[in-house]
Amino acid sequence: MSAGGAGAWAGGSFGERGSCVLAPNPDLMTLDGTNTWVLREPGARRSVVVDPGPSILEHLDAVAETAGEVGAVLLTHHHLDHSEAAREFAERMGCGVRALDPAYRLGSEGLGDGDVVEVDGLEVRVVATPGHTADSLSFLLPAEGALLTGDTVLGRGTTVVAHPDGQLGAYLDSLDRLHALAERAEARTIWPGHGPVIDDALGVLDFYIAHRRDRLAQVEAAVGALAEVPALELPRRVVEVVYADVDPVLWGAAELSVRAQLTHLGHLGH
Repeated sequence: MSAGGAGAWAGGSFGERGSCVLAPNPDLMTLDGTNTWVLREPGARRSVVVDPGPSILEHLDAVAETAGEVGAVLLTHHHLDHSEAAREFAERMGCGVRALDPAYRLGSEGLGDGDVVEVDGLEVRVVATPGHTADSLSFLLPAEGALLTGDTVLGRGTTVVAHPDGQLGAYLDSLDRLHALAERAEARTIWPGHGPVIDDALGVLDFYIAHRRDRLAQVEAAVGALAEVPALELPRRVVEVVYADVDPVLWGAAELSVRAQLTHLGHLGH
């Protein structure tokens, strides 16, 4: 889930190992739609599919055509625009679904921080990045210097950290973890769950961290100015101040982010 506008992004091939099949589910929260990533080692028989996306037959047909034989389906997190079709697609392709949350797995194999998924020479390293959701994972493709971030970092705009499943403290820690990978040049490019590929991983992570710091300062200032407002009304009033330049259609999502920010700052109970 994200907050942002539309743009010209249609997926395609990236590096020697990545193909993005864009799902036809665009809206205010998914940008152009969900990016389903197909990863395959050059010359290999089987592929890995990340986030099969929504249960739309034309999309799953396109993913199957791109993927060929599939060794594993991986999920970045449980939100339906990423996970809805995972089980049906995996059953169709004769493989399992690996996810952090056991409820979304098909088969006995899960996923956790530090795991390495290997399929026909392809190596995918799992990085725990909770914050957007409790079960959010990112996947590092070392051979490409590419980081598949799901909704933790988007190709355009910034992500929603939705209280209570989303935790801002965890999210900030996750951004720091990804930033360290970029600083070491292990991650040079970002292949996100929505929006276009980003060629400058370090630059966008610098921006994300600075944006969160600035937004927290704005929320803190708004709380000071709204000192007389009852606690029950505070999140919406903060939205009206801090997100005044955001389309009111997105204020519901913004309020979930504000609740996460207020909780992080100690102005709301957990």
